[in-house]
Amino acid sequence: MLKLALLDVGSNSIHMVLAEIQADFSYKIIARHKDVTRLGDETFKTGMLSAQAIAKGVETIRGFGALARNRGFTRIEAVATSAVREAANGGALIEAIQQQTGVRIRIVTGLEEARLIYLGVRQSMAFDDRKVLIMDVGGGSVELILGDGHKLLHAASLKLGAIRLYDLYLKDEGGSSGPLKRLEEAVEAQVKPVGPKFKKLGWDEFVGTSGMIGNLAEVMHRMKTGRSIPQINLSRFTYEDVVSVEKLLANTPLEKRSAIPEMDPKRADVILPAAVIVRTIMERLDLSAMTVSDKAIREGILYDFIERHREAIQAEHEIPNVRRREVMRLARKCQYDAAHAHHVVKLCLQIFDQTAALHGLDTTEREWLEFAAILHDAGYMINSRQHHKHSYYLIKNSDLSGFTAEEIELVANVARYHRKAIPEDDHKTLKDLDPKLRGTLAVLGGILRIGNALDRSHFSAIESLRCTTSSDAVEITVAAMDDAALDIWTARERADLLSRALRREIRFTKAPLEERSHA
Repeated sequence: MLKLALLDVGSNSIHMVLAEIQADFSYKIIARHKDVTRLGDETFKTGMLSAQAIAKGVETIRGFGALARNRGFTRIEAVATSAVREAANGGALIEAIQQQTGVRIRIVTGLEEARLIYLGVRQSMAFDDRKVLIMDVGGGSVELILGDGHKLLHAASLKLGAIRLYDLYLKDEGGSSGPLKRLEEAVEAQVKPVGPKFKKLGWDEFVGTSGMIGNLAEVMHRMKTGRSIPQINLSRFTYEDVVSVEKLLANTPLEKRSAIPEMDPKRADVILPAAVIVRTIMERLDLSAMTVSDKAIREGILYDFIERHREAIQAEHEIPNVRRREVMRLARKCQYDAAHAHHVVKLCLQIFDQTAALHGLDTTEREWLEFAAILHDAGYMINSRQHHKHSYYLIKNSDLSGFTAEEIELVANVARYHRKAIPEDDHKTLKDLDPKLRGTLAVLGGILRIGNALDRSHFSAIESLRCTTSSDAVEITVAAMDDAALDIWTARERADLLSRALRREIRFTKAPLEERSHA
């Protein structure tokens, strides 16, 4: 299974989800972690992330990254939303995180954020043939999204997040009604121009999502029933419920708001702006009820990752070894001739195994030979002329996971010398190769030259081979199902490198008919 860590760097909190993606492309959530970093505090007023916010963000990502990797989740997908994308120094945070933690964060636009939210909500409830209007109330923005069970139909990203509105209208204003009225007018001003398009398209159900709305749902359920909510997802509340909870929040001083049953203390200051946003949008769009989804952007990132990486996910299940999987990924990307490449692998490994007493190499070198044989013709992707040199370039520059730089250099050179010239001191491709590996290159490159030559026709005419060694020669007896004169002649022409490496003459014979099935 593929282990994936998802990081959502939001204006209010940084979330991490650890998920295992199964062979059938379903997924299992292993753990969820959250840190209320409040990156958006003051950001929407000043246009800058504070030094404290940057330090807190880096430290949180460092901790989450270490936790994920310690649990075997080495693949990390991370996105940042409103606070980071709007801050003039948002790039400084992204750069600091990458430099100090190794985690690369993608800043998503408001409309991309809306798309990911849509994908997440669509996985939490049955849309069927209905149109669903989705509202996500974040710390820095509100996304309004219209979609059905097949596609996103329309979306708008509004600068109306709960932290943003708290900072701009309530933070320094105490509990007076004037700031609340101005906050409501700000919401109306942004909803008014986008509302008509949504109304024209129409919808069958209204869904609210986000941590803010989830906490409002918990408080509203307790107000109505006196009990904790058994499940946030698919819970349902009326416009009147929203009005009631907003009134309770507005009439409760901030210092006492945390004592409200089910209130998340870390949201006590921003939950009132969130309630005003929900109530105002419901009024302006004539919405009488809201269904709550507990899925949003993080689940959308996961679903989007699965859709974009189906081939890689399937490959990971089919080829658990990361090194082999990376080699096959590159081979397929380069449209390799699978039948030829794997037949060359077969012949090369037979030579390697049967001459082990002479070269003294082990399983690691055997694997390098196999990988070089798979990729030796990758350069055809660029041009058939001097494709061996193009193969070297592609292997060297393809960022193969699971390999050291030294290994990549060796495999690239083995592939490079499968034809044409043999290694010489003045060759540019040897400048980055550890001199201690020159002997290994001679053996592996020499074997690949012969293995490739023995399938020059690409018809797998030579089924197998047998090596017999003596003090002065290696006798390679080939079993061919058809005329293989050209293949054998080419192998003789390219035996020079292995001959020099093993200090023996390389001879070729064709097995008599009665022996071919035993060769």
